[in-house]
Amino acid sequence: MASVNIRQQKLEQQRLLLEQKMRQKRLSSGMVQASDKFSASRFGRPLSGRKELHCYDGPLQYTMVHGNPDLNNDVIHLSHSFSHDSDDLDVDSNISEHLYEEENDIDEVSTPITTPSSESGHTYGIIRPEILATPSFTFNVTSSSDEMESVTDILNDLNNFVTRPARQKVQYNCKITRDRIGLDRGLFPTYFLHLEKNGRKVFLLAGRKRKKSTTSNYLISTDPTDLSRGGESFVGKLRSNLLGTQFTVYNNGRSPFKSFNEQDIPREELAAIIYDTNVLGFKGPRKMTVIIPGMTQNEKRVQIIPHDNTDTMLECWRAKRMDNMIELHNKTPTWNDDSQSYVLNFHGRVTQASVKNFQIVHDSDVDYIVMQFGRISDDEFTMDFRYPLCALQAFAIALSSFDNKLACE
Repeated sequence: MASVNIRQQKLEQQRLLLEQKMRQKRLSSGMVQASDKFSASRFGRPLSGRKELHCYDGPLQYTMVHGNPDLNNDVIHLSHSFSHDSDDLDVDSNISEHLYEEENDIDEVSTPITTPSSESGHTYGIIRPEILATPSFTFNVTSSSDEMESVTDILNDLNNFVTRPARQKVQYNCKITRDRIGLDRGLFPTYFLHLEKNGRKVFLLAGRKRKKSTTSNYLISTDPTDLSRGGESFVGKLRSNLLGTQFTVYNNGRSPFKSFNEQDIPREELAAIIYDTNVLGFKGPRKMTVIIPGMTQNEKRVQIIPHDNTDTMLECWRAKRMDNMIELHNKTPTWNDDSQSYVLNFHGRVTQASVKNFQIVHDSDVDYIVMQFGRISDDEFTMDFRYPLCALQAFAIALSSFDNKLACE
């Protein structure tokens, strides 16, 4: 009996220590909370019992509103369901797991948040993923997974699949793996994109940052063994400005600013990504803007082929000449009184904190998540996208979040 009491005392001490560490963390580093760990009285129903999720999203510049925009969404899974057997763990394993997460939930790669002093008493608005008391979550989609292309069709025409806009009413669940093994892969890791379909992982794309390049330049290929511009599997690239705050996504065409033969295909711009810089000492999440070409009535992408520097997507965005273009932003988080932090609902697809986590929406319909991206382990990330994005656009947008952004530090 005495041993049981001692065990309970130790567990209580660990629990108090964990709560103290988490309170200090919210004050010092601005970590965010998972809303399914909040009190059941908040929503008037039992907790879902999911693991605590730590995530980040961007725009503190937006006016925050109370409440959860995803609360009343009716959603249907398009891929196989994920179990949450962590509920069955005993108290010892739960405490050990949370202590481990406390030590490892900060992403050390390209983190733009400078950790303030714990004495400052300020939180800087990093976002926890919001999890409601509903049993399961996915995007608000009304179709079935049967509408997605078959694995055979995808593999037989992979180059075309990754550049073709997603089918309407279909959600493509993907995973990105970061390979940092090797002499130089700590600085120049390789990223692999796989589609999750029917319990299988289907390779789609690989990308790697080029060496000896003035600005960040990622080559993207459908062949993981050939990441060169001259390869037949080269499908596009991502290029940044000097500060790493603005990115452009290209297909595999020839640059119009260079001499090329008549048989060469002119290069198209597929997307532009802009990260707002932090000024006047502001410490907090960045605002993210994504510009993509518009879509025709038959669901084809409008071709954006600049013939001079004034016609690029970035220049058109600066000049507010947005004809035939679509402007997207990362989703506005909501304030949660229980956790005193900003939260977002990542629908169970994101499990760890990272400045790389985001959701992309259009301002006219913030419930339609065009893309979401988030960390699930040190070198694994989920990436889900829908119409009008293609796999290449979504992968390049995700790659931009990995890159160091000097002006956003």
